[in-house]
Amino acid sequence: MNMTQTAAEQRLAALGLDDMPVMEFCPRACAVKPDWFEKYRQLRHEFMRSLMSDSIQELAFINLSQDEFQALIMGQRMPANMSLRFRVPLNWGGELAIDNLFMCRTFPHSHNLDRFIIEQNGGEKIWLPNPAKKVYVPAHTAGGGDGGNATSDRLAQMAAQLAANRGME
Repeated sequence: MNMTQTAAEQRLAALGLDDMPVMEFCPRACAVKPDWFEKYRQLRHEFMRSLMSDSIQELAFINLSQDEFQALIMGQRMPANMSLRFRVPLNWGGELAIDNLFMCRTFPHSHNLDRFIIEQNGGEKIWLPNPAKKVYVPAHTAGGGDGGNATSDRLAQMAAQLAANRGME
């Protein structure tokens, strides 16, 4: 089924992802190299480590514990209920590259994105989720109150301390 961009955006809104940008894509079957998973595992660690330099604000809004935050930005492990997604799936020609990945909550966001893509099955063109940043946080959860955001402040301080300890100031 081919959707228009407006229809795709309306469907995402119905799935609770009303601020998720989309990109038009014409899927074509591509062979995935047999060693893709080992390369993906390495890329996954690189992606997690890269979050410290440019995604601290977004990480603040997913309410991680200190241990989860440190394990994430050290590239050790993903927090519970968080997923890495390909912007363009490998079997459609997507690349194993940091800029082809984004992180979001597994439930409900990743599950709903799967539903959205599957519903377009068979279309000559489809709409793929394409958030502007590496970490997708819905706009309705990203606003702080008048008193500031203690989680954001705490994570920013932790990141600054980790950067100082690594000599990355």
